[in-house]
This record gives sequence, C-alpha cells and structure tokens, in this order.
Amino acid sequence: MPLTLDQYATNLDGRGLPWPAAPKADPPKVRAHLPRLDGVRGVLWTAYGTLVSISEGDLKFEVDNDLMMNVALDKTIHEFKMWGSMSRKPGQPADYMREIYRKALADQRLTSSDEKTPEIAGEKIWEEIIKKLFQKEYKFDAGFYGALSEYSRKVSYFFHANLQGTACYENAARAVTHLGASGIAQGLLADGQCFTATQVVRGLLVQEPSMPIDMLLPPLSRIISCEHKARKPSDTLFQAAVEAMGKRGIEPSEILHIGSSLTRDIGPAKAWGMKTALFAGDRASLSASTEQLKNVKLRPDALLTDLGQLADLLS
Repeated sequence: MPLTLDQYATNLDGRGLPWPAAPKADPPKVRAHLPRLDGVRGVLWTAYGTLVSISEGDLKFEVDNDLMMNVALDKTIHEFKMWGSMSRKPGQPADYMREIYRKALADQRLTSSDEKTPEIAGEKIWEEIIKKLFQKEYKFDAGFYGALSEYSRKVSYFFHANLQGTACYENAARAVTHLGASGIAQGLLADGQCFTATQVVRGLLVQEPSMPIDMLLPPLSRIISCEHKARKPSDTLFQAAVEAMGKRGIEPSEILHIGSSLTRDIGPAKAWGMKTALFAGDRASLSASTEQLKNVKLRPDALLTDLGQLADLLS
C-alpha cells in the first residue's frame, strides 16, 4: 500500500537527510497585551509565522536566494530521478528545471478563479512538470508513492522542505496542550499547502512527542487555503472555518483567532465576529504597522510575544 504523506515524511527522517535549518525568531521590541478573554471555547491558529517559524516569514513558491532555490531543485531532481527524462540542454540541471518550474507556476497562477485572493496548489505545479517528463518515458514507483496526484504531493513536500526550513516556535506545543487540557477546541485557519498540516504536526511532536495531536487539532478542523482555492483574507476560507467550528457547537463570538498579520488574520476574523490575538514574536512574520494598529477594524483584542502567554490570556 502506498505511503501517506505523513508516512512518507517519517520515511525521509529515517534516511538522515540534511534539511535547511529553521530560522531563529527575532522578537520585535513590543510589549504583550494580555487582557482576560472570557467565553472562548475554540481557538483557530494560523500556521506559518504563528505556530511555525519559516525562513522568509511565510511559505514561498520561490525564494530570493538563488543558491537555496537551485539546491532545492537539484535535490528534487536527484531524489525523484528526473534528470534522465529532462532535455539535455547546456547548463546545470537546476537551471533547466527552474525554467520548467517557473512556467508551471505561472500556468497555475493563470488558472481562472472567482476569488480576489486565489490560492494555487503546489502539487499541481509538480503534476504538470511530471506529465511533461512522461513524454520522455519517466516512471515512478506507484506502489510506494501512490497515483500521480499522491506522488505530486510528496514531490511538493520534498521540494519545499528543502527550500525553507521550518520548526514550531518555542512553547507552541505547550500552548496547544494547555488549550486541550482546558477543554478548548482547536483548529487551523491558515494559508498553506497540502503538506502544511504535516509540517505543523511534526513540529509540535518534536517539542512534545506524546501529545495526542489528532485530538488536539482534529483533521476536520484544519482549514487550509489550498483546499479551498482561496487565501486570506478571503471570506471563503473564513466561512469554512466558522462552519467547521459550528459543527462542534462553537459560535464565531466564542472563537479566538491567533495570527501574525493584521490585514490577513486579525481584520477578517474580527469582521466574522471572532476574538483576536496578534502573535508578535518574530519580525520576519509580523505584519502590523503603527497606523494599522490605530484602526479599530484591525486592532487585536490581545497581543502575544510568546505563545506560552496564551495560558494567561485564557486562564
């Protein structure tokens, strides 16, 4: 039976492969604001920049560092044995794959969507690339990886894991565990890709290996942008999150949304009637200006500089 994405990620760990290190948080000089928030029965987390530290502050399809981009492409070509089915143009394999990748990325961005802030699926980029390789007799082990769609998800995970280092912020597992012990339902409301939940879960388990992750962050409460073809601040994404929590008997006014961007996380969550907390623990991911904080529609109910402070906020 083919491996699931989570099983595949674990399989890679067993091989001892080198991965880019996650960046250390660079806390801005701000003071936490921790008023007691009563009536919270559910918490919706943003992934990157709030639970998960990632280089450049957010998930990217391309990074500015050409070396990192080429290394990630080179490793992907080697891992999935693609070079034999690529055109042998002069130059390095990564340079040629970068041309193919950019075209596939551009094609996905041109896909029609009624959303003002559409999301693309990273695995579709690689599916398009793999289909081109099929024209030159490219093959993969479907018994191990699964069908093309599942294989593309694993290629996408491998590529991005080599492109941007990730790890959960300090006290992330402690905060998630505390909420669970307090009887507060949790979920994700996040921009991300098919592998985002995998990266969140694996990062939390590094900090606390015994935590019952599927009980604390149930898969049905993980609302990820790629699954809805819409990025924040799209109402499509927030409506899906409200409906998921509603099935657990939780109203919007009983939800606390924690994020690091005033315009993508805090503002729309407030508009949907949620309580809000801005995570200001890392300059790389924090998106909040002094002028924005003066806007009552964007101003959060609380400001966290460390995820461990959540216990004080909801105690």
